[in-house]
Amino acid sequence: MTFFFPLTRYLLFALKASRYHTSASVLDSPFNLLHFLNLSSTHQCLQFTKQAHARVFLLGFNQNPFLASKLLSLYALFGHLTQSKAVFDSVQDKNVYLWNSMINGYLKSYSYAEAFDLFCKMDCFNVKPDDFTLATISKVAGEIRDLVVGKLVHCQSVKTGFVVDIVVSNSLISMYGKCGEFEAMKKVFDEMRERNVGSWNALISGYSNSGDWRSVKDLWEVVKSMQFHGMHLDGFTVSSLLPLSSGGCTWGCSYGRELHCYTLKNELDSCFGSDVHLGCCLIDMYSKSGKVSTGRNVFDRMGSRNVYAWTAMINGYIENGDFEEALVLFQEMQLKDGIEPNKVSLVSVLPACGSYAGLRAGKQIHGYATRKELTCDVALRNALIDMYSKCGSLNSARQVFDEGSFGKDAISWSSMICGYGLHGKGEEAISLYNQMLLLGNKPDMITVVGVLSACCRSGLVNEGLSLYNTIKNEYGIKPTVEICACVVDMLGRSGQLDQALDFIRTMPVEPGPSVWGALVNASVMHGNIEMQELAHRFLIHLEPKNPSNYVSLSNLHASSKRWDAVAGLRKMMKEKGLKKAPGCSWININGKTHCFYVADKAHPHSTLIYEILDGLILIMKGAGYPIDSEELIPITS
Repeated sequence: MTFFFPLTRYLLFALKASRYHTSASVLDSPFNLLHFLNLSSTHQCLQFTKQAHARVFLLGFNQNPFLASKLLSLYALFGHLTQSKAVFDSVQDKNVYLWNSMINGYLKSYSYAEAFDLFCKMDCFNVKPDDFTLATISKVAGEIRDLVVGKLVHCQSVKTGFVVDIVVSNSLISMYGKCGEFEAMKKVFDEMRERNVGSWNALISGYSNSGDWRSVKDLWEVVKSMQFHGMHLDGFTVSSLLPLSSGGCTWGCSYGRELHCYTLKNELDSCFGSDVHLGCCLIDMYSKSGKVSTGRNVFDRMGSRNVYAWTAMINGYIENGDFEEALVLFQEMQLKDGIEPNKVSLVSVLPACGSYAGLRAGKQIHGYATRKELTCDVALRNALIDMYSKCGSLNSARQVFDEGSFGKDAISWSSMICGYGLHGKGEEAISLYNQMLLLGNKPDMITVVGVLSACCRSGLVNEGLSLYNTIKNEYGIKPTVEICACVVDMLGRSGQLDQALDFIRTMPVEPGPSVWGALVNASVMHGNIEMQELAHRFLIHLEPKNPSNYVSLSNLHASSKRWDAVAGLRKMMKEKGLKKAPGCSWININGKTHCFYVADKAHPHSTLIYEILDGLILIMKGAGYPIDSEELIPITS
């Protein structure tokens, strides 16, 4: 691993190192060697660490526990655990601090099994664990979600009396929270003689990770109790609470605003300069609550922004459908702040290419990822497959999918199968689906929906029904609303409307809007007005606040000249305050993206575009496609 730091800082360190080597004969004492190792740590220089290690060995100080502890910690910091273990093994008389350093090195390098294995060996060498050891192993148990190990550490803490130590108790609280043992977590907290902010933070973090919104709502009472006991919320507390304040519930965003005010009032983040993580959490909270403009205000006020802050803001725009602004911000990140995007940034921005910017921008991102050797990441490759599929470049998507070094996961197969389904290539989708099964991969809900959609768009009804029965009987997958909607769509498109309605009546799940919407589309396609009206009424019952349902049913009544029914629906929409948002399409011309709305006459080339649209309507009628006159009012790309 290579580390970089400013040239002046490097020169200063090199000057100190040069002075040390010049007077090595005088300064070669354990104290000065330890000082030199501290310099190596401060400046994160592996080369000088190795030189100091050689000097320690040459002078016979390799048995010094303080120097050995510092050396193995440094090697662990640089990711060289083999050298850390070699230093550890070379010391004959190991004290508890040396064991702690090695265990902590494993923990920081995510080598949890090795850390626990070393902890178990301490007793064989008659070394008793101290509070630091128990706190570290408790963290290990929490990270691997191993409750047995966690309880073992808890028992050892009680036995040795270290359970009264605040750091140990805090680690136990965190461990029980990560393992989902909330009663045990609360018990440890309640039995503490003395608590600090970290104790409350561990408790809050445990509850916030529960995923149970009812218990999370009660968490705010814990926060109030924390303040009642004279403890002030810090950056970690607020960061733990902010994810609970986004979307999800009606009370969430109001709490999020309160936390934001508290942050500003107490200057927890120094105007978003010193704590980037807190700023990212605020951006994420506002974006997920649909208040992306407020999130942008937080972003603009941040004194310093790293790649995570930029990515959080880009992702916020993507989640709210503002793909143009996301792409603009992606460019500014590199041009204005000179920050290179990482894998997460690229994965975040690729959906904007598939939905807005088009193939050219997606290829540029793919090229950048290739140059930076980031394409080995599974998530990034899956995003590329999805982007190429949505941009119509199935060959490029398949090339990414077939890459030999690419370790495919369930999302990889689903993305490629859905890509084929999106473009009506049913046979290719079924072939890839069967290949996935032959390799021992089990289908999930998304994969099944993808292959059934492909069968639907390709008219492969028998194949689709066979697949539906197979996933139920052989793989034990319970049909979801989405899977059932695909079957209804498949039957409906083929003209089997009565069979589609019978299927809805015998569905193993309650039919949702997607099911009745599929029946509406099939009824329109085959001109079955009675079936269309029936499906529309169910849609209005399920989605009383969706204006599209009222407009579609109103148009149906208008086509039959039932003007009283039309007037009734329009009046109902007005009373409920419903207004249908205009349809929107994009087209990219010479690198510039143009946006068009329903009945748009403002565009300078609207006359030419309508002429092209009229030509397309004639072609569609000639090919036998049903034409909905109102749906063709928008200018489409």
